[in-house]
Amino acid sequence: MNRRLSGQRLANVWRLGVKELWSLWRDPMMLVLIVYSFTVSVYTAGTAAPETLHMAPIAIVDEDDSALSARIASAFYPPHFTHPARISLAEVDPALDAGRYTFVLDIPPGFQGDVLSGRSPSVQLNVDATRMSQAFIGNGLIQMIVTGEVTEFVQRYRDSPAPPVDLAIRARFNPALEPSWFTSLMEVVSNVTMLSIILAGAALIREREHGTVEHLLAMPVTPAEIMLGKVWATVLAVMVATAASLAIVIQGLLKVPIEGSIALFLAGTAVHLFATTSMGIFMATIARSMPQFGLLIVLTMMPLQLLSGGITPRESMPRFVRDIMLASPTTHYTELSQAILYRGAGFEVVWQPLLWMIGIGALLFLLSLARFRKTIGQLA
Repeated sequence: MNRRLSGQRLANVWRLGVKELWSLWRDPMMLVLIVYSFTVSVYTAGTAAPETLHMAPIAIVDEDDSALSARIASAFYPPHFTHPARISLAEVDPALDAGRYTFVLDIPPGFQGDVLSGRSPSVQLNVDATRMSQAFIGNGLIQMIVTGEVTEFVQRYRDSPAPPVDLAIRARFNPALEPSWFTSLMEVVSNVTMLSIILAGAALIREREHGTVEHLLAMPVTPAEIMLGKVWATVLAVMVATAASLAIVIQGLLKVPIEGSIALFLAGTAVHLFATTSMGIFMATIARSMPQFGLLIVLTMMPLQLLSGGITPRESMPRFVRDIMLASPTTHYTELSQAILYRGAGFEVVWQPLLWMIGIGALLFLLSLARFRKTIGQLA
């Protein structure tokens, strides 16, 4: 009898999940969101925001018009900078205000003579700091280029003094320091969390707005079966999209090598999705409408993305923040993803994040189930 009852419950969970998949298939906006999040969004994150200096527009105000100033101007060339434009001093502020240049280097009159006579002339570098990443990197690089050219001009030969210590640098896991290797994979990890919360929560709110929850209450199904049906359907949809994104966009278009086991990563993703779909259902029971649910997602996703370690290392965060974020499944999922995808870690390395996600997921599921039962009881 118990075996027959268990079989009936599993069948109910299966049919409810299939119903969720059909509902998703008939929702073109959700399908477009899924496709966009795991294709265009991932490709854009990997290619459109490089962290290195690339073709930064620069102009030079050459008030000295000497051999040294010409030498400095010729030291700026692609791919780090565009070919320098020569402008007058009166054009500096209008050009920066219009955003035509990120850097404007002003070489004062008498610069070469001051250098040769042993004085320390000043060279002014104007930076458009609204282009923050380029401004931060380019500031130091331009200073190094100008100093190097002046030193070589004074010495009258090109030479680099032997350093007292030879620092041998070996970049592991990303030898070429390609920013797309990091940003694209972290975009997939972030979108897994976002889509799972949206799909699970939106499905429940849509049923409540359309009145189909009342139909479910008239059927011989329990709240746990309804929740499990939504959970496994969302997990399946997001995992298929994740696997396709890894194969087509990450490895196919961006040529990002994946060091570890994709099967182990997908297993960790399934555990993480169990927690985040439960979180989405819990948020949907709090929100009364889709706009309210959207506001809750904004309030939830921002700290999850910023403080989970996917954008900045957790070691650089205050201790209090790190301790709080241990209660978030995204923290452990990010740790697991980086270990597997970047460093080729196996189960013996990532078993602790997996255990954390299982515990957090079980707790979130129970809390969501209690809240879901209360909501259904109010409808009944």
